[in-house]
This record gives sequence, C-alpha cells and structure tokens, in this order.
Amino acid sequence: MTLALTAGLLIAGAVYLILQREMFRVILGFILFSHGANLILFAAGGTSQRAEPIGGDLDPATVADPLPQAFVLTAIVIAFSITIVMLMLAVAGRRADDTHDSIPDDADDDGSAEDADDGDTGRAGADAGADPGGAPAQGVQPR
Repeated sequence: MTLALTAGLLIAGAVYLILQREMFRVILGFILFSHGANLILFAAGGTSQRAEPIGGDLDPATVADPLPQAFVLTAIVIAFSITIVMLMLAVAGRRADDTHDSIPDDADDDGSAEDADDGDTGRAGADAGADPGGAPAQGVQPR
C-alpha cells in the first residue's frame, strides 16, 4: 500500500510540474514521473509477498521475479539519458526561452503599462491626431 501511495504522489507531483511554464520545472516533473513509473514497475514484481531473489531455496513461487527489476534498471538508464538531453536542450534554448514572466508589476491585464498622465481617454499626453511637432494631422480638426 505504501508503494502505491508513493508512486501516486510522485506522479501527481510530476503532472503538476510538467504543466508549469518554465523548462526547469518540466524537467523536474519528468524526473518525478520516471521515479513514479519505476516504483510501479517494481511493484509489479510482487515485492510484498516474495523473498529476496538470492538465497538457499530457489523455488519460483517464493523468490522475487527478476524481470521487473531488470525493467526498472533499464528504465533508470533511459530516464537518465533523456533527462540529460532535456537539460542540454534547456541550456541551448535558454536565450530564446520566453517562458519567464517579463511583464512589469504596474502592467494592466492586457500586458501593457499605462503612463500616469493618460487620464480616462487612454491617450498618452498629446492629442490623438497631432504629430510630435504639435501640428494637427491632416483631416483632424484642432480643438
């Protein structure tokens, strides 16, 4: 029962981390997921009702099945190599990574920061139809 609860907690934590935006958290989620899957494979060998695989009596009904243990060892090696590849991709793509929140604290919900002198009109200081020199644009009547 403890093995099943531990595997469930690891996989639940992995799902939470994989759904995050940052690549490092996704990699940590993958690591947790691989550990949870290893525990599930190890539990498939019937660890609670069998003895150790090496001993005096080699009766197949009493000793542990070595096949799930071999699967777990293979899964550990595969998960380690995939983790290294993911870390290398994260380091190589770090410059082009836009998953970090770079929105300033004073930004609106749409991501744009308004100036303090905007008022209720949403205009930034100057009239909407005026050019930077102060002359009204063509077709716009001055006030």
